[in-house]
Amino acid sequence: MHIVTGGAGFIGSNLVRSLIERGADEVVVVDELTDGHKFANISDLAVADYLDKDELLARLATDKGFAKNIKAILHQGACSETTEWNGRYMMENNYHYSKKLLHHCLDHRTQFIYASSAAVYGASSEFVEDPLFENPLNVYGYSKIQFDRYVRRTGRASDSQVVGLRYFNVYGPREQHKGSMASVAFHFNNQVRDDGEARLFTGSDGYADGEQLRDFVYVDDACNVNLWFLDHPDASGIFNTGTGRAQSFNDVANAVIQWHGKGRIRYVAFPDHLVGAYQSFTQANLSQLRQSGCDVEFRSVEAGVKDYLDQIG
Repeated sequence: MHIVTGGAGFIGSNLVRSLIERGADEVVVVDELTDGHKFANISDLAVADYLDKDELLARLATDKGFAKNIKAILHQGACSETTEWNGRYMMENNYHYSKKLLHHCLDHRTQFIYASSAAVYGASSEFVEDPLFENPLNVYGYSKIQFDRYVRRTGRASDSQVVGLRYFNVYGPREQHKGSMASVAFHFNNQVRDDGEARLFTGSDGYADGEQLRDFVYVDDACNVNLWFLDHPDASGIFNTGTGRAQSFNDVANAVIQWHGKGRIRYVAFPDHLVGAYQSFTQANLSQLRQSGCDVEFRSVEAGVKDYLDQIG
């Protein structure tokens, strides 16, 4: 049995799809569907079962047969809204819940692969899996770095697999429920389709209009990294999951415009509330990922945006 927490979310639902496509016959989705719109992400997937996130903890604690049958927990569930400032809520969802799953996996020698985030790096200009470069700008990033720190202390001596994947800017199908937190590729596509223009921020932090740089990762490539570690249970650690090549927001917008065969770019004022809380540059250092043996190849923005829009139309 493979359990995917956050399995009705963006990366989680794509990971569920990937597992089913490769022949996994018992994939259990764990999520919290207060936002019922997320059902659309899993309605076409033949999952073995669905559990509420609180129900999972209860089953792990009381149902020995259920726990014994778990091959791996792929923990994608989290509050991922970087604009959420309720720290108590964020830490309960992203930190304390993750600790409970980690300890279950360590106790039962169950593979544990979890979602970290490039948000742990904050305004750093170096993106290496080292505490020297970890300085989050918001409580979401703090919740992720605090769990990474806990894993470094608690999981280091274990002979059970524990893998943290620091996702950079992931985009692709099944993200429509995320609203304002959906990728810029999603928003640019809607804007060009509806209004004939993609709206980008003016320059910030010394970057020209639309030239802020991010490491944009197609979701299937992020899923493939998860699957690689699932197939290599002897590999553990915390690893960047990005292309290793920063591209500009202009690149994303132009890829969307090229797919539509129409449209233009318009620049809008950089929001005041993002000043000092915005990553103008991210680029994954892939040295440790490659040293682990992971050889997953990552798509460029141009290739990934085309694959994305070919799917959603």
